[in-house]
Amino acid sequence: MDLVVGRVVKSHGIRGEVVVDVRTDEPDVRFARDSVLRGRLPRGGGEREFTVTAAREHSGRLLVSLAGVSDRGTADALRGTLFLIDSSQVEPSDDPDEFYDHELEGVAVQLGDGTAIGVVESVLHLPGGELLSVRTTDGREVLIPFVREIVPSVSRELIVIDPPDGLLNPDSLDGAP
Repeated sequence: MDLVVGRVVKSHGIRGEVVVDVRTDEPDVRFARDSVLRGRLPRGGGEREFTVTAAREHSGRLLVSLAGVSDRGTADALRGTLFLIDSSQVEPSDDPDEFYDHELEGVAVQLGDGTAIGVVESVLHLPGGELLSVRTTDGREVLIPFVREIVPSVSRELIVIDPPDGLLNPDSLDGAP
């Protein structure tokens, strides 16, 4: 399974640097000089490997230089590229409150009273915070804010939620309109 460690947000300057939205706790390792990154190109452009030639922080963001990307036009074409690693390259966290996205995908979601809601399909990382994309038992997708007030219990086996009124339509889980 692939894990996203970064996403190209945009180009920076005229020498081909790209701004990367970092999605790893180890950016110094993943984006170190001479690291080889597997990139999934946007718009169905396939995959290719990139070698990091330099990386630096700038205004709270990571700027990365890649071999063969030496001008703004080439860097602009990489916008939306996802940098990936294989999940086998990471060890599970020892912290019981930390999870990799792939560890939560496929985990059952239920209410505190045991009512089955569905299964986590993915974890979405948005500027406003993380969301759990849950496929409900009746086939709908429900987006659940991944905050302690709504998701009080998380494990690799079961996620218990306490949704506010209106987040879920519990009647529709029974098949009622």
